[in-house]
Amino acid sequence: MKYSHSKAMAVFYKIVKLAKNGVLMIIHIYAKVSNNIIYINTMKKIALILLVLLPAFAKADFKTLSTEQVRDKIKQGLVIIDVRRQDEYEQYGVIPNAHKLTFFDKNGKYNIERWLRDLSKIVPNKDTPFVLVCAHASRTKIIGRFLDKKTAYQNIFELDGGINRGWIDKGLATTKIAANQGKPWYKIW
Repeated sequence: MKYSHSKAMAVFYKIVKLAKNGVLMIIHIYAKVSNNIIYINTMKKIALILLVLLPAFAKADFKTLSTEQVRDKIKQGLVIIDVRRQDEYEQYGVIPNAHKLTFFDKNGKYNIERWLRDLSKIVPNKDTPFVLVCAHASRTKIIGRFLDKKTAYQNIFELDGGINRGWIDKGLATTKIAANQGKPWYKIW
């Protein structure tokens, strides 16, 4: 049986589609289907291309969202996880309906097992979208990248600028600051 170049490309697109969905396939299975040298060589090239491109299709679900994007997603049921410390909650409040789930303590220490267990109570479905919020989006980058690479959570977001620059500075309310009321402590001019 002979396979054309277009048949090989159809297989390639199928593999890419499956790879995007996180399903890994073994290319040489397709190569065994035929003794056709052109087909086998084409599949080897496709396999090489996939090995080079696969990281681009790899799980890349951790994204930074603008304030407007977060507000739109909140209307759609986005879960808000505030990772700041208690003293920060008390000083600036939290975004309404946010879940307080401190990650780093005052000394920069954390208990990942306990934090992941607590997160799983708030976000039990790994496909549920959630946004991480901290003061300036520094801690959320660390946490978000970790979750993206080491867990099965999908749809992980962070608020660009954190609660101070991405929420309060935009005139949005927290549980401590009314909308468009006063300036944050770091805006004295």
